[in-house]
Amino acid sequence: MKLRPMALALVHHPVLDRRGDIVTSAVTNLDIHDLARLVTTYGLSRYYLVTPAIEQQTLTQRIVAHWREGAGAEYNPDRCQALDALRVVDGLEDALNDWRQVAGPDAQPILAGAKHCEGIDYPEAQTLATQQPLMLVLGTGHGLAPSLYNDNWPQLAAVRAGRYNHLSVRTAAAIMLDRLIGEGGELAQLPG
Repeated sequence: MKLRPMALALVHHPVLDRRGDIVTSAVTNLDIHDLARLVTTYGLSRYYLVTPAIEQQTLTQRIVAHWREGAGAEYNPDRCQALDALRVVDGLEDALNDWRQVAGPDAQPILAGAKHCEGIDYPEAQTLATQQPLMLVLGTGHGLAPSLYNDNWPQLAAVRAGRYNHLSVRTAAAIMLDRLIGEGGELAQLPG
């Protein structure tokens, strides 16, 4: 199945903490390079790390520099290649604006979260992905803030595998991309 180009956005603000307060969560080293490798493995065009915190952006750039230019680049050149898809942005709107510039004005965000039982299923999401470029939006902490659901963007039904439902965002992203793209899917690539 031929799908349009796809991106992934990992949102660190606005997200919820365990009490339901809106916070900015910390960037983790694992999220940076594990999701970059996932995005590259499945052929996504972009990986947006969304945080308005300058300190977190600086930390991310230091980690990325280690794998692109530092000792990590020699030690693990595959990780360097995967990080080419990464873009660090202040907000989700910045990610969406960039994605629409490179993928086209019809690029559509699709929100994903563990707390959302309703939403479109994977066959519906695959159909949508054949029609327009998608940006899969995942939240850190305890999920995306409710304000992000005000634009009536489609929501992907949560990954359900059992009664215990507390997957890491990296694991959930891998399951979602495998269900969306799978072995038979092929993403169109952006020119250049």
